[in-house]
Amino acid sequence: MDHTKILLDENEMPKQWYNILADLPVEPPLNPATNEPMNPADLEPIFAKELIAQEISSKKYIDIPDEIQEIYKLWRPSPLHRAHRLEKVLGTPAKIYYKNESVSPAGSHKPNTAIAQAYYNMKEGTERITTETGAGQWGSALSLCCNYFDIECKVYMVRSSFYQKPYRKSLINLWGANVVPSPSNETQFGRKILEMYPDTTGSLGIAISEAIEEAALNDNTKYALGSVLNHTSLHQTVVGLETQAQFDKTEDYPDIVIGCCGGGSNLAGVSLPYIRDNLAGKTDTRFIAVEPSACPTLTSGEFKYDFGDMAQQTPLLKMYTLGSEFIPPAIHAGGLRYHGASPIISKIVADGIMEATSYHQVEVFDAAVQFARSEGIAPAPESSHAIKCAIDEALKCKKTGEEKTILFNLSGHGHFDMGSYDKYFSGELSND
Repeated sequence: MDHTKILLDENEMPKQWYNILADLPVEPPLNPATNEPMNPADLEPIFAKELIAQEISSKKYIDIPDEIQEIYKLWRPSPLHRAHRLEKVLGTPAKIYYKNESVSPAGSHKPNTAIAQAYYNMKEGTERITTETGAGQWGSALSLCCNYFDIECKVYMVRSSFYQKPYRKSLINLWGANVVPSPSNETQFGRKILEMYPDTTGSLGIAISEAIEEAALNDNTKYALGSVLNHTSLHQTVVGLETQAQFDKTEDYPDIVIGCCGGGSNLAGVSLPYIRDNLAGKTDTRFIAVEPSACPTLTSGEFKYDFGDMAQQTPLLKMYTLGSEFIPPAIHAGGLRYHGASPIISKIVADGIMEATSYHQVEVFDAAVQFARSEGIAPAPESSHAIKCAIDEALKCKKTGEEKTILFNLSGHGHFDMGSYDKYFSGELSND
């Protein structure tokens, strides 16, 4: 039967996260003072110990605690959809599937790691967590999860998104967290940036600096990062592992796996289990990372050690980077406006295992509207980058007659991004 939705039961959920570091080690983070590999103990003032252990673990599979599984069950397993209507509109012989992570309470893939990070902090007695957020998806997810574990949460939201996406801010407040625009007057670094650039639209690099500064100065506070780091990619692998179990119920297997990429956690989540199989010689799947032309980290950045924040408080990470002082234009895909990329994703791209491409803002919204009018779901601007690439690949199949199977991750819905769509329809969106 040609299903539109491929579903799993709760008892078919992954019981472990997959750690690609067992199969593909990456360069370690460096202490910027010594240029030597970072001592894990140096990270304990801002991160929970168990998350630090996962960050450097070489264990191939890490058990998902029952307490996390129980909260996952609020929306996991998420459905795998066959995009029959989009295929028909495109007139393509390709089969297009999308993993629908927009069904989570926060409307995105972000709770997959937010729950884990809040849980491990709770186990260690953390009272407060600070974080950054670009479009608000991560901030709202962490707010939700800190609420479940009775942890106070403070979110520094990139200034442009704070005003572009007011209802993501409302959602953060709804779940009990405090959210302020970044740069803010609440940290020394925020005040410095406002003095230098009073009209700045902000950046994730600035917001990370503010969140780390507050965590470092308060003994009862830890910091949580929603992307980039190895442990966030680890937690997101439930996405790809579920997808593989769902494809087992069909006669298909993806020839191409696509994901949008800012920091890299969504892309890692859907792709790493498939990359595992490629590395083992079992498959020959093609992987594509898609980013905005306004912030082309993988397509135009340098692969080198760099700081993850503008104030240069983080360890040095080996990654593709546009430079830690880069402030991207205020495009509406706020979750993709980051100067660096995950060391794991960067390594995969540098090794030629994954391709990278970029698109301008208007063509991405063209694809989002085409998807919404065929499949009915209003996608987040971030996810729309993956949709644009999937459509392009499907149209290539239309020309060649190939019946390829294409998978992309619908990492979030656009219900809180309708202001962006209004600007698109009025012609106010620029091509970066």
